[in-house]
Amino acid sequence: MGPTTGITSIEQASIELKEAAAFIGQRVINREEVIEQAVCSLLTAEHMLLQSRTGAAKSLLAEQIFSMFDGARLFRVQASKEQQPDTYFGGLDLDQLKYGRIMHNTEGSIVESEFGFIDEIFDANDFTLRALLSVLNERRLMRGVQNVPSPLHTVIATSNYLRISEVTEALLDRFMFKAVILPDKDPFIQYKISQRYLQLGGRTAIPPKKIPYASLKHLNAIIRGEDSQFEISVSSELLYFTNIVIRHFEFLRNRSLHDKTSSGPQSDFYISPRTQAKSLDLLRALALLKGRSNVVHDDASRLYFIFATVGLPEEVALFRKAYTTVLNSLTAARGFDQVTVLLDFTELLEEIRTEPATMKQPLSQLGRGQIRRSFFEWVREKFGSEEPQERNKLVLEQFITDFVPVCDEVRELKHSVEKVFQQTMIVVERELNRVQP
Repeated sequence: MGPTTGITSIEQASIELKEAAAFIGQRVINREEVIEQAVCSLLTAEHMLLQSRTGAAKSLLAEQIFSMFDGARLFRVQASKEQQPDTYFGGLDLDQLKYGRIMHNTEGSIVESEFGFIDEIFDANDFTLRALLSVLNERRLMRGVQNVPSPLHTVIATSNYLRISEVTEALLDRFMFKAVILPDKDPFIQYKISQRYLQLGGRTAIPPKKIPYASLKHLNAIIRGEDSQFEISVSSELLYFTNIVIRHFEFLRNRSLHDKTSSGPQSDFYISPRTQAKSLDLLRALALLKGRSNVVHDDASRLYFIFATVGLPEEVALFRKAYTTVLNSLTAARGFDQVTVLLDFTELLEEIRTEPATMKQPLSQLGRGQIRRSFFEWVREKFGSEEPQERNKLVLEQFITDFVPVCDEVRELKHSVEKVFQQTMIVVERELNRVQP
C-alpha cells in the first residue's frame, strides 16, 4: 500500500488488526468473538448493534474499539425520546427556516463524522430514527432541501432492549452486524473484570499504538475490490458454495421458526439480495484478518457474523449446521471438482456468447484464461485431439449430457448450466445466421 497508510502488505495489516483486537480484549474481558465481529464491521464499513442487559460494558466496548483509530472524528450521543433530528444533524439555520427551508448546521454532527456511537438507540423516537436512515444507509443527509454527503464509516449503537415498529425494522436492516452480550457469571471471568476495573475504573485504556484511519479506509478499498495493487480473490467455486450455504441457512431458519409457531401466526426469515451480496465483503475481510490474499472455505463458516446474531447460540449453531451440511455434501465424491468444471464450462459458454464467431474455430483454441483443462481433456477423450469445427455444438451438448452429478447441489447447478447452454446456442445461431451473406 501507499506510504500514506503506513501498511505495506495484507500480512502486516492482519498483524496490526490482531494486536488491536487483543488490546481491546484485555480491557473488555471474554468478548473475543464480538470484538472480531466489530473489527469486521469496521473493515467492511458497516454498522453494528450491541444489545445486552444493563451493566454489561456495551458502551465501554464501543468506546474502546473507536479509541484504537487515529484521525477519525467520533460523534457520541445518548438517545432519548425528547430528542429531535437536530441532536444528530446539528441545529437548524434560523435564517433559512424563515423561508421555510430546513437546513442543518452540520459542523460537529454525525453527518461530518467518520465514526458514530449511539447509546440506547431505541430510546430515540421514531421520527428521529426515520431521519437517521439515509445517513446510515446512503451516507447522505437528506432533509428538506438539504442533501449533502457524509464521510460516515461505521456506527456502533447499543441498546438494553429491542423495540419493534415499522421504523425500527428499517433501522435494524441498516445494522449489518448484530450481537447480544450475555452476562458472564464465571468466577474467574468476574475476577479478571474486577482486576481491570481496579486498574482503570470505567475508562477506556490508551492503546500503545493506534491505527491511522487512512489505513482502515485503504483496507476497506481492498476488501471492496477497489485497490489496483492488492486483491483478495474469491474463486468461482467458493462463491457458488457460499451462496448454497446461505440458502440452506435461510431454509433451516424458516423451518425452525415454523416449528416454533406452528399453532400461531407464521413469521418469515428473509435474507435480502443486498445482504447476501455484502457477505462477499465479509468473506474478504475474514481472509484479510488471517493475513491471506484469497478466501478459503473456512472463511464461509463465519458468515454468521451477519446472518445470525452473535451471542445467541441457537442461531449460530444453525448457521454452522448449514455450512457443515453443504461442505460435507460437496466434499463427498469430489463434488467441489464437479462444481468447478461446470462453472468453468459456463465461462466457455459466455466467451462463445460474447463472440459467436468462435463457434467456427476448434474449441480447443478457447482453452485459455479461467477455462480449465478438465473440459478439453474430456473433448480429446470423446472426440479426439482436434474436433471438426462443425461438431462444436455437438461437443458442448454431449459434455452436458454425459456429466453425472455426485450430489444434489451439483445436480441443481447442472440444470442451471443446461439452461445457459440452450440460451447461448440460440444467441450464437441467430448471430451467425445474421452475418452470413
